[in-house]
Amino acid sequence: MQRCFCRITAGALALCLTLFSAQTARGYAFNQIVPDLRLSASVAGTSACPIPAHQLTAAGSLTVQWSTILGTNPVTILTLNQSTSGQLSEIEQVIQQSLNVWTGVSGSMLQPAVLAPLVRSASANICAADGRNSICFDQSDAAFTPGVLAFSRVLTADHIGAQVGSGAPATELGEILDADLYFNPGDSRITFATPQALASSPTAYDLESILTHELGHLFGFSHSAVWSAMMDPFAPVPGTYTGARPTVSQPDAPLGEDDRTGLRVLYPSAGDTTHIGTITGRVLPANPLSLPAAPAGVTGIFGAHVVAVDASSGAVIAGVLGGWSCSGAGPPQFDGSYRFERLAVGAAQSYQVYAEPLNGAVDPAAVDNALSTLCRNLLTDPGWPANFACVVPPVDTEFTTRARTSP
Repeated sequence: MQRCFCRITAGALALCLTLFSAQTARGYAFNQIVPDLRLSASVAGTSACPIPAHQLTAAGSLTVQWSTILGTNPVTILTLNQSTSGQLSEIEQVIQQSLNVWTGVSGSMLQPAVLAPLVRSASANICAADGRNSICFDQSDAAFTPGVLAFSRVLTADHIGAQVGSGAPATELGEILDADLYFNPGDSRITFATPQALASSPTAYDLESILTHELGHLFGFSHSAVWSAMMDPFAPVPGTYTGARPTVSQPDAPLGEDDRTGLRVLYPSAGDTTHIGTITGRVLPANPLSLPAAPAGVTGIFGAHVVAVDASSGAVIAGVLGGWSCSGAGPPQFDGSYRFERLAVGAAQSYQVYAEPLNGAVDPAAVDNALSTLCRNLLTDPGWPANFACVVPPVDTEFTTRARTSP
């Protein structure tokens, strides 16, 4: 079990992910886990290829509970309705709308029917490794260092039958077993406001925006280096919202195209005949000798942010973290590979692709969980079989690029 706390300074989202986890290379910024190949093949399989963390998608399979215990000294959540019942109803509406954002994307099997009814809990400290997905507004944690707004802790199965607390044993590799979302309860400078209360609370952070982002981690996402994406690691400034508010007709309005594309990859719908395009390639050094010091077998640029842009509109459709591929028994090969999946196709549809290093506003530390969890070895896991071992190379942040004509 790994626990990775991404701490980001004031004004930014502290998102945290972590996991037990690993499939063939998909370059999107998903939480990944490598199966525990120290166990029998019947429960861990026979491949060291990373598998994306994901929730089950059977009807009613995704359960979420939230703590009705709210911080009062200092106040954590600001609402327009200050009555006890009105306050809880207002907050619950925000939670439900934020969940609906992620289950309102066409071409994804993560649909509203997957959600079980939202549950309230008046018990203390429900955010724990207990096999339940929980949201807490008044629970302290060591991860709340100065400036941290909120974080998510996610535990994922690295073998069939893995279990957390009283939760059901995993039936799939990469299955998310427990996800807990924490909002800072103890900093008088940090408050969260519902949409109804935000206009009169200009110094508060928008609860719906931050909650929607954190729920992205619950569904298996890491951070994105696409600025327009909900999974970009930075929170909006106080008193504002990221993107557009969800509506009944467009519940997924807050998401960027990168979020939607990633969701279709993570939870593909068999009935989607529009988003079936794939683009693959490799980001290679002009001179292989220019590669930074790295483990043997590194033949391409690792950690490049590769972006697909709609050639007609100029909109960013997806960004992937390239640099590796994996097939068969694995482990990953750091050959500079990238892969876009679930892109829209059509007679007039075309894309422009470019690569850039993670050396701007978003750096490798912000997506560490999407890069460092690709490998396991004797140092990370005693007794790990040598034929399934690898070491993640350092992210290359100093390369420059030039276009080469395609075949």
